[in-house]
Amino acid sequence: MTIDEMREVLGELADELPEGFFRNLNGGIIVSPAVKYHPRGVEAGKTLYIMAEYTSGGHMGRQIVVYHGSFERVYGHLPREAYKDRLRSTLRHEFRHHVEGLSNLMDLEVEDKIQINRFLNEDQGE
Repeated sequence: MTIDEMREVLGELADELPEGFFRNLNGGIIVSPAVKYHPRGVEAGKTLYIMAEYTSGGHMGRQIVVYHGSFERVYGHLPREAYKDRLRSTLRHEFRHHVEGLSNLMDLEVEDKIQINRFLNEDQGE
């Protein structure tokens, strides 16, 4: 999927969400051409891609960044509908970060850390 196609599909997927989810998402949904690696994966010598991330604060405000390069590396081989399903899941994951952030909750951040630790410790039988 090209980066322009990804932008179009993300627009369609965003339209599926309730309007209230977009409250205070002043930076919107951004598509970056980058391949982004998780720093803990790099430190451990493992390939751990960041597919998207929610950021808040700073000069850009609250936004969701989706990494086209990462998606292509991991899901580029999938049929369009399966790829779109991965985008949908990722976008909703990042919106959950946004909504939890507005409510000062950290549940998903904790879940993400647990999942990353499991991935990094796979070879160690943990």
